[in-house]
Amino acid sequence: MRSAQADSAVSRDGSDWDQIDWPVAHRHVRRLQTRIAKATREQDWRRVKALQRFLVNSFSAKALAVKRVSENDGKRTPGVDGEVWSTPGAKWQAIQRLGSRGLRPQPLRRVYIPKRGSDKMRPLGIPAMIIRAQQALHLHGLEPVAETRADPHSYGFRRSRGTQDAIARVFNLLAQKDSAPWIFEGDIKGCFDTFGHRWLEDHVPMNKKVLSDWLKAGYVESGKLFPTEAGTPQGGIASPTIANIALDGLEAVLAERFGRPRSAINRFRVRLVRYADDFIITGNSKELLEQEVKPCIEAFLAERGLQLSQEKTTITHISEGFNFLGQNVRKYDGTLLIKPSAKNVKAFLDSVRETIRLNRSAKQETLINLLGLRGFVWVKLAT
Repeated sequence: MRSAQADSAVSRDGSDWDQIDWPVAHRHVRRLQTRIAKATREQDWRRVKALQRFLVNSFSAKALAVKRVSENDGKRTPGVDGEVWSTPGAKWQAIQRLGSRGLRPQPLRRVYIPKRGSDKMRPLGIPAMIIRAQQALHLHGLEPVAETRADPHSYGFRRSRGTQDAIARVFNLLAQKDSAPWIFEGDIKGCFDTFGHRWLEDHVPMNKKVLSDWLKAGYVESGKLFPTEAGTPQGGIASPTIANIALDGLEAVLAERFGRPRSAINRFRVRLVRYADDFIITGNSKELLEQEVKPCIEAFLAERGLQLSQEKTTITHISEGFNFLGQNVRKYDGTLLIKPSAKNVKAFLDSVRETIRLNRSAKQETLINLLGLRGFVWVKLAT
């Protein structure tokens, strides 16, 4: 069996893809990621950079990157070049292409999907397969740095964390008798579309040219090429991690200004819970959140080219309740209640109704076909 570390291996057909020792590849990548995380903790940035370079040039990392993008949910969705990797030979050739120097950037294919719980459409940028693999490859070296430096109470798009962890944190913050009674609900205006490219290029710890190529690739819509002057595309594999890196540090800023959670001086009870670009901040009073916390957040975001949505950012008393990650949270008679929000319930019921409708249509079509096969004349099936 061919070793996953055989970087110089060359194949004339797709048989070598099936011979890759995936457990060995995973172990090789994990060892390097552990070393990157250790160097990050020690703030040895020269070593971090050297290890990242070694990792992205390894056969194991390239093979796993191709495996990820060719076997995930988007494997049949092509980019602007119309290319998909559905055969072992195509996947093996993709590994070789990742190893070539001067991989040319390609623009994104712009598509639109419905926003959850809204009539509006969300733009997605679909990279070409080779660019997706390139992002997955460099993400091997970027994730250990991002995880090591992440805010303690950031839960979105992170390994072994999810919405349930974020909601559990909300419960722990607000269920006590002496919990902060006021909630700042933050909403960042067009977060993924407005990140400042200069800030990302200066602060995201990875190959600067590769990052710049991703950010400035542009997108194709209706046959026309449009430039991208800001933002990181929703639809890119690396975009959630890049966004997390940009938003990490807010918790430290708040702690420096208002005191750390367990310190005696944190009488303001200012605490953060963040899931990607959705976040809440607790506080002792509405005036504190409005006059001191909000300007602090605005200054933090402005450095990154971001701003709060004035329409969607609100300050709410816990007795009135607020929505966070599809849940409604409020305190009634001293008891914290967490239940699905009205919007979430409506979306669920709409989904159930649509499923029932589709199943009914499928049953009708099946019955029509059966009757047709038996020579019956189809008139109408009552619904």
